[in-house]
Amino acid sequence: MSDLTVSFVQTALHWHDAAANRAAIGGQLSQLTAPTDLIVLPEMFTTGFSMEAASQAETMAGPTVAWVREQAARYDAVVTGSVIIEENGAYYNRLLWVRPDGSLSQYNKRHLFTLAGEQHTYTPGQTRLVEEWRGWRICPLVCYDLRFPVWSRNQPIEPYDLLLYVANWPAVRRTAWMTLLRARAIENVACALGVNRIGRDGLGHGYSGDSALLDAKGNYLVEAHDQGGVFTHTLSRAELDEFRSKFAALNDGDAFELQR
Repeated sequence: MSDLTVSFVQTALHWHDAAANRAAIGGQLSQLTAPTDLIVLPEMFTTGFSMEAASQAETMAGPTVAWVREQAARYDAVVTGSVIIEENGAYYNRLLWVRPDGSLSQYNKRHLFTLAGEQHTYTPGQTRLVEEWRGWRICPLVCYDLRFPVWSRNQPIEPYDLLLYVANWPAVRRTAWMTLLRARAIENVACALGVNRIGRDGLGHGYSGDSALLDAKGNYLVEAHDQGGVFTHTLSRAELDEFRSKFAALNDGDAFELQR
């Protein structure tokens, strides 16, 4: 089994300006100087966290999906992040999982943030996504999903090696973000990556970033703090497998099925 090189973008976002965000993130990705396997962008990376879906949504045939396909092909990597998508008259906070050959999978955010009224605008997802990529099984989730450990649970019927969250998580709740991300890594005996944004959005909410990559023991491998940029780290398959063989806590977990 091979190692996995992961790159993530922590950045400020232009409010409701998809073209500007695509251009800015594209410029940041051009800083990559070595091959990578996985590129992770924040939640709603073309707009910021917006409830104005009627004016901001794109379709799966729109420019952002095409742009993500271009980036995946250019860097020979999966590119993932969430955008506002309209489909059959409904709106989704949709995570895209786009492979270098242009094929894609998708995950619609399950837990909608009721404090912002997200449930009044968007339709929740019903199915979790676990993707196999270059020898790793990866479970990508979105922001508020972080607070719900049952949905994130590493289960024998659908195991994963890397759990990741794309987010627009405000600075006022940064302690929860950092604490829960570390807890998810430890309890699931899996590497964990949380990718947040920085800056201030069009509603005045501030974001401190705090994007981080952790190993299955809960140790920090990369901490972005409040800095913008592209951060890259190679995860060791051998280290993950060795730790799991010595500390097989997942074998002692409770058996259950998610009610979707």
